[in-house]
Amino acid sequence: MTQRNSAIVRNICLTAAAATTVGLAALSASANLLFRFAIDTQWKHSIFHQAAIAPERDEKMRAGEAGGAMEWFDQAKQPIAITSGDGLRLRGWIFDPDCVDPEPHIYAICMHGYTGAPEEMAKWAHRLARMGFTVLVPSQRAQASSEGRYVGMGWLERNDLLGWIHAIVAGDEQARILLYGGSMGASTVMMAAGDPRLPRNVVAAVAESGYASARSEFIDAARGMFHLPRFLAAICVDAAGLVCKYRAGYDFADASCVRSLRHTVIPMLFIHGGDDRMVSPRSLDVNYAACSSLDRTRLLVPGAGHMESSATDPKTYWRTYEGFVKRVFGL
Repeated sequence: MTQRNSAIVRNICLTAAAATTVGLAALSASANLLFRFAIDTQWKHSIFHQAAIAPERDEKMRAGEAGGAMEWFDQAKQPIAITSGDGLRLRGWIFDPDCVDPEPHIYAICMHGYTGAPEEMAKWAHRLARMGFTVLVPSQRAQASSEGRYVGMGWLERNDLLGWIHAIVAGDEQARILLYGGSMGASTVMMAAGDPRLPRNVVAAVAESGYASARSEFIDAARGMFHLPRFLAAICVDAAGLVCKYRAGYDFADASCVRSLRHTVIPMLFIHGGDDRMVSPRSLDVNYAACSSLDRTRLLVPGAGHMESSATDPKTYWRTYEGFVKRVFGL
């Protein structure tokens, strides 16, 4: 190779190395930004500071049946708290049955979603209380009144849910427990439902509008928000997952409902809106197919947006929901 050719090759290598360095630096910065925006509730620019309950969101929570449920929620709530396995003070509300002759030893735990609050579970909590359940509505870690900095996308929260379950069982060894979750709360429920530590006291679970995995959910979000091709969105999300592993103790790939559902044996009801633009309706089929339970049911509500199935087609929704609960619990 001539001296001139050697110089050309050297310049090409230096240019490629510089471009690679710049690319890696940009990827690192993007990954850190995505992590802080999506997971770090204490960063002032995170989605959690932008998505505090907006007027229109609060309006939906207080419209129609939800309005009466919110009034009941505000009047009937009783504070309760536990300490998580990693030392966080987790708070929530507990409600007595709202019926004349409640069934003994039946409990329900309702888990709210991403950027959410316990109050958003009022409609479901009230329905279950009227069916005779004692209802617990926790505040998910790092949200509302519970301590913490980082949201676990259901993976860390599954441990918290197990903690709430054990708190109920400690007070009533005969407890029979229903789990209900919406959005990230649904994914929390699904991940807990397949956990080998799940007590036999948990009788059944309902998962509404839950994603199949945090990784797939973030990839879909990145593609939609930034119009990235899938492979590039996956690279960014996987890099952010590594940051999350270092900062929060888990990778986005860890938070997989599919993997957990393969070990689930309790009866499961999966619900999703056909027009959900936040969590793809594809997740309904993926989660349902992954579930190993012999007793599994799914409901797709055409035209319903994210967590709006009960408002879009209340007759079909509550017939399916309450029918499942009554059948499983023998009510």
